[in-house]
Amino acid sequence: MTMTAKKEKAPGWSREEMAARAALDIPGGSYVNLGIGIPEMVARYVPEGREVIYHTENGLLGMGPPPAPGCEDPELINAGKKAVTAIPGASFFHHADSFAMIRGEHIDICVLGAMQVSEKGDLANWSTGAPDAIPAVGGAMDLVAGVPTIYVITQHCTAEGEPKLVESCTYPLTGQGVVSRIYSDLAVIDLTPEGFEVAELAPGVDFDYVQQRTGCKLRKGNGLD
Repeated sequence: MTMTAKKEKAPGWSREEMAARAALDIPGGSYVNLGIGIPEMVARYVPEGREVIYHTENGLLGMGPPPAPGCEDPELINAGKKAVTAIPGASFFHHADSFAMIRGEHIDICVLGAMQVSEKGDLANWSTGAPDAIPAVGGAMDLVAGVPTIYVITQHCTAEGEPKLVESCTYPLTGQGVVSRIYSDLAVIDLTPEGFEVAELAPGVDFDYVQQRTGCKLRKGNGLD
């Protein structure tokens, strides 16, 4: 009988740790929209003593973390159709009013996923542009146009190992020059006039490891060796 070697965990943050790290950078009192996927997890990790008002574009301001198993309310869901809770003082409203908040610049921060981000801060997160691709624009184009601060949470590379952080996006754009900061499984990366700047490295990851998995030149931020 042959023994199968146990696969070692890749260095870096898990999906939950990426969400928790992003939550640390959201100031108290902020109104925040969360995209579908890993960004949804951010609502679980509000730092103790901090109040953040989460907005979901299907009509809820004051979204709380996911409910305990068995306590789901099928009429209380987020834009990704997943069960959520509502914090005390939460407000429910029409879908059109929700987009008026977004377009009227009443949301402070939006956390989105990404297929690609360019070194100029361009975001592509709705389609690969392939003939058989299923478009999924959602509210992302409104969000990047109406929210002043856009954070991205994403795996650093695709499942095939291709970089998601690139010199120029090859997929259809959601918005140009809109991304402020990226939280990947390998690092926290800021968008600067000079391009991508690594602000923080995940545990077990060094700068060269991140550079090898990035599709353009990285810069070291203050505090990195």
